[in-house]
Amino acid sequence: MKLEICVDSVESAVIAQEAGADRIELCSCLDVGGLTPSLGAITSAKSVLEIPIHVLIRPRMGDFCYSDLEFQQMLRDLRLAKDTKTEGVVFGILTPDGKVDIYRTALLLEAARPLQVTFHRAFDFCVDPFQALEDLISLGVDRILTSGQKNTAPQGAPLLKELIEKADNRVIIMPGSGINSQNLPSLIKDTGAREFHLSASRFLPSPMLSKNQTLDPKGFGNAELSLRQADGDEIRKIRQLLS
Repeated sequence: MKLEICVDSVESAVIAQEAGADRIELCSCLDVGGLTPSLGAITSAKSVLEIPIHVLIRPRMGDFCYSDLEFQQMLRDLRLAKDTKTEGVVFGILTPDGKVDIYRTALLLEAARPLQVTFHRAFDFCVDPFQALEDLISLGVDRILTSGQKNTAPQGAPLLKELIEKADNRVIIMPGSGINSQNLPSLIKDTGAREFHLSASRFLPSPMLSKNQTLDPKGFGNAELSLRQADGDEIRKIRQLLS
């Protein structure tokens, strides 16, 4: 079974690799669900990692219905990531009525190949998950990241199981969201999934000794200016459960 760890820093990527991750999803800004990482982050990760890196292509926070300018940005970001010899990309794009944007997804797929392609949790906002499943299989994506259209994968286990059965090995269904070492055994049993996606992160206090008491830390995206980092101990526990 495969373990994909989602990280928003190169340091976390190294921790995840050392703890037994099979693959990294590299992004920025995990606190808003993840955005496209910088080219510097991608090239830095490539220079220190031996396991595959899949780069998130998401131009902004919020929904997955993108303007023409945003879509062109996605194409450019995807091509830049591909130029770094990364192993895969991750994206999702929908129509306003909650369906897979087949035309634009096909264009992104064409630009991405021969890289691996994951359609991310935009899937969980599709009005008909089974139609979306068939659309993505027809398009030829390699895997679908989904929580079973619930807040967490354990909550969405019934739909995840049904999606895996209907996929019938035509596409990989990869559960993600809210997975940890405590609930993973039940999720494996309840869904039959073979790949899992999680951040397994923790918050560490800032090493800064000097603080400006007149500034509100919330203005910098964190009330405590703490650091989010992959938890190597948790990843090792999960790796053992998947072995």
